[in-house]
Amino acid sequence: MNKNAFLVLRIGLGITFIWIGILIFQNPENWAAMMQPWAKALLPVSPVLALQATAFLDVLTGGCLIIGLFLPLASLYGAAHVAVVLVTVGVNESTVRDIGLLGAMFAILVERSESLVKRGAWMEFLLPIPKR
Repeated sequence: MNKNAFLVLRIGLGITFIWIGILIFQNPENWAAMMQPWAKALLPVSPVLALQATAFLDVLTGGCLIIGLFLPLASLYGAAHVAVVLVTVGVNESTVRDIGLLGAMFAILVERSESLVKRGAWMEFLLPIPKR
């Protein structure tokens, strides 16, 4: 993938994840109301507490995407998060765009993983090592 396109993808997704995390922090009760009852029953904590933890992880993921740290881990979490949303909320008018987010997060995961494998840079999987 082109370096500039990869950067634009990372920053766009990073802003999206930070923004959604802030929105969830502002009103976790509204977001919990979107969950299917069966999904709420599976939670070991209250839906509001689960969403507050999710919001924190979303902001953290967005920050990692923007600054370029822990990209495989951040993209894996982001893809898993969006997949869980699609399962627990369902595909509807609001979540259909999450399919695009899911694909974009997988694109970052694949790109970062492939480039490291090609270079044999297993130690760089989580943290980029500066070039000298």
